[in-house]
Amino acid sequence: MDTQILEKINQAQKQGKDAPAFNIGDSVKVHVKVVEGNRSRVQVFAGVVISRTGGGVQESFTVRKMSFGTGVERTFPLHSPIIDKIEV
Repeated sequence: MDTQILEKINQAQKQGKDAPAFNIGDSVKVHVKVVEGNRSRVQVFAGVVISRTGGGVQESFTVRKMSFGTGVERTFPLHSPIIDKIEV
């Protein structure tokens, strides 16, 4: 009974958010919504997927890129409302 309730909650939270299929090692561009004061814009974080963890609504992935000779890693929740789109 409890698993059915959790599954309904997960489906409701994922509604309208179909993520593209990508795997570890794929190059992706993550379009992230950034709100600054009363303005908002979309910032692109491009790099290589180095991990995917979790499942369902809790699934997340980590992207690594090089920025001015320094490695930068950022972890995103897959179904986050701040992600505008993901390009593979």
